[in-house]
Amino acid sequence: MAVGARSGHGPEEEPGRSDDAAGPGPAGRVPEAGDASAADPRSEAESSGGSKGGPKKQRSFWKELPLLIGIALILALVIKTFLVQAFSIPSASMENTLKIGDRVLVDKLTPWFGSEPERGEVIVFHDPASWLEGEPTPEPNAVQTVLSWVGLMPSANEKDLIKRTVGVGGDTVECNGTGPLKVNGKALNEPYVYPGNTPCSDDNAGGTFKVKVPEGKVWVMGDHRQDSMDSRYHQNDKNGGFVPVDNVVGRAIVVAWPPTHWSTLPVPDTFDQSGLGAVANVAPGALGLAGAAPLVLWRRRKINQRVTEGNTRVSAAGGAR
Repeated sequence: MAVGARSGHGPEEEPGRSDDAAGPGPAGRVPEAGDASAADPRSEAESSGGSKGGPKKQRSFWKELPLLIGIALILALVIKTFLVQAFSIPSASMENTLKIGDRVLVDKLTPWFGSEPERGEVIVFHDPASWLEGEPTPEPNAVQTVLSWVGLMPSANEKDLIKRTVGVGGDTVECNGTGPLKVNGKALNEPYVYPGNTPCSDDNAGGTFKVKVPEGKVWVMGDHRQDSMDSRYHQNDKNGGFVPVDNVVGRAIVVAWPPTHWSTLPVPDTFDQSGLGAVANVAPGALGLAGAAPLVLWRRRKINQRVTEGNTRVSAAGGAR
C-alpha cells in the first residue's frame, strides 16, 4: 500500500525535485554519458529516415547501360585508330601462313613513331595503284558497317591488302626461273612458302625480275607464290610494283581468330642472315675508306712539309749568290 500512496503523490512528498529527475527516459532507462542518441536528438530522426541526409537511391542499371556502351565504343574507336585494328583475310594469297577467314590484329602504333616495314614482316597496306580493281567487294549491313567503323569488326569494304615485305629501300630483289628468291645477292630459305609452290614463278608476266627498291617504298610478295598478284605483277603501274611506305597501315602481329588458328607472325630467321642488308654490303668499303682517310691526309701533309723545306733551301742559296 505504501507503493500505491507514493505513486500517486510523489512530487508533493519530495518538493524541489524536477520532472526530468523524476525518473528514467521514455525507454525506461537513465541515459548514460556519451550516449549519442541522448546527446543528439537528430539521430532518432535520421535513423527513421525522416532527415534529408538519408541514403541515396541507386541509379538503375538500364539508365547506366547507354553510358557504358558509349564509353566502350569510344575506347574501341581510339584503339582502332591509334593502336590495333582487326582485318579479315579474304583470299588465299598468303596461305598457309594465313587462311581465308582468319582474323589478324595489326599493330598501328609503331608507325606513328616513324617505324617503317622491315624485311620478312607481314604488313597490311592500302591499295597503292588499283591492285584490287575488278575484285568483288562484299556489301556489309548497317550493323557491320558501324561495328567495323569503331573497330569491333574487321572492315569488309576497305581497299587493303596483306603481303610479306621482301625488300626495303636500297635492296636489290631478284628471281630467276623458279628460284630461289634473292635479296642483295643472298638466297632466301623460305619455309613459309605454300607447299608445292616454287619461290619464283617462271613466266613472262613478271615472275622473273630484278629490281632495286627505291627509298620510301617496299617490295611485297604473297606466301602462296603461284596464287598471289603482288609486286611482281604490277611493275607497269605508277609505282613500278613498289608499295609506298605511306600506304602501310601496320604490321600483322597475331592471328586472333579462329582460336584453332591462333599464332604469332614473327619475322622468319632467313631474313636475319649476315650480309643480307644492302647497307652491310657497302659497310666494309666505307669503313676502309674511313680508316684510310687519316693516313692519306698525314702522308700529304708530310709531302707538303718536304716541298716547303726544299723551296726554302733553294731560295736561300739563290740569295747568297
